[in-house]
Amino acid sequence: MTTTNTQTLTMRALTQDSLGGPEVLTLRDVPRPEPRTNQVLVRVRAAGLNPTDWKHRATGGHLGGPPFVLGWDLSGTVESVGIGVADFAPGDEVFGMLPYPYGHGSHAEYAVAPARALWHKPAALDHVQAAALPLVSLTAWQTLVETAGLEPGRRVLIHAAAGGVGHVAVQIAKERGAYVIGTASAAKHGFLRELGADEVIDYRETDVTEAVEDVDVVLDTLGGDTSVRSLRVLREGGIVVSILPVGTREFYDEAERLGVRAVRTVVDADRTGMRTIAALAEAGKLRATIAGTFPLADAAEAHRLGDTGRTTGKLVLTMD
Repeated sequence: MTTTNTQTLTMRALTQDSLGGPEVLTLRDVPRPEPRTNQVLVRVRAAGLNPTDWKHRATGGHLGGPPFVLGWDLSGTVESVGIGVADFAPGDEVFGMLPYPYGHGSHAEYAVAPARALWHKPAALDHVQAAALPLVSLTAWQTLVETAGLEPGRRVLIHAAAGGVGHVAVQIAKERGAYVIGTASAAKHGFLRELGADEVIDYRETDVTEAVEDVDVVLDTLGGDTSVRSLRVLREGGIVVSILPVGTREFYDEAERLGVRAVRTVVDADRTGMRTIAALAEAGKLRATIAGTFPLADAAEAHRLGDTGRTTGKLVLTMD
């Protein structure tokens, strides 16, 4: 961190001035934000990466055109607080997800967050582990528990179960007492069984809609034709929850025809959810698998790896 002649505090941040591949990412000095009412300034120690980061980098997505600083997951230390913040003080270790999609900016040395988007970092987790959890855990919790109402004994199908959201969803579903079926390439089956998956299906070799039936809940992390096809494995009254918010009307029409439910969701920043996630992590019931860590200066390399879609678990950026 440096100070300019006008005493404006600056920080290093991963920015981009154009859309495209990882090569558009640039590390530069930018003005450091200051917390406003009910906001917290966090000195970021680690920041998670998610597929939404490479999608927004390449297309702009919800954010439109650059310049912008990506990143929603973070773990770090409270630097200062705005007026009205009662739950945190400078020096507190916190973690959370910036409001999605417009609260981005965690891929920097400092980030401002609404106080109610954060919670105290579990002592059992280091900053890398903590930074890997928020977005994927909130996504899994909100889809499986809050939207689908998952109860013990229910049968759950999780697509791309070894991915960021998927491998966390397996753990949450098992903690809720569900019977878990996961799809993944054959090389990742052992990993999923270690997490507690009851059945694992190689989607490359098997048509899931023919191999699975009488499912209560499907967590669809892929979208497209997978959303519609997944409706066919449900028992009457079952539900497919897709975390891809866009798609064709066929998804809903087919669900109505089959007598099942079809829902699309977008993850939301939520303190109650973060407290639950922290408690699960502290109890040893929830942990992110780290596919790799990269210093902020090497973020483009992390994006290249993420673009392959073949990682198991989460990628995380670390700050010096």
